[in-house]
Amino acid sequence: QVQLVESGGGLVQPGGSLRLSCAASGFFFSKYDLSWYRQAPGKERELVAAISSTGGSTNYADSVKGRFTISRDNAKNTVALQMNSLKPEDTAVYSCHAQLEVYIGIRRKYDYWGQGTQVTVSS
Repeated sequence: QVQLVESGGGLVQPGGSLRLSCAASGFFFSKYDLSWYRQAPGKERELVAAISSTGGSTNYADSVKGRFTISRDNAKNTVALQMNSLKPEDTAVYSCHAQLEVYIGIRRKYDYWGQGTQVTVSS
């Protein structure tokens, strides 16, 4: 069974740090690009950070550059998001996402989502 399970969310003060982790099972984790998304109340889901299957390429939303770091451990089937200098506007449900695109005559896309973990930044 395919599963992505996030952990590490919680309540922190502005300027604080949290480390989110996502544990995967049931699919070829090392072949997938991974990312973290977040969705705040009343807002659309947005991409926060992404990392390639090998870990050799990353990208971040402008709002989190310099503060967040995405990493993966293919041997442990995990992806993490280190969040520093947190701001109230970072408050959201954070979800991990695994994606694979293949081309065999036509392009095919496979993706999986975790259930999400709540991050609240407040004094």
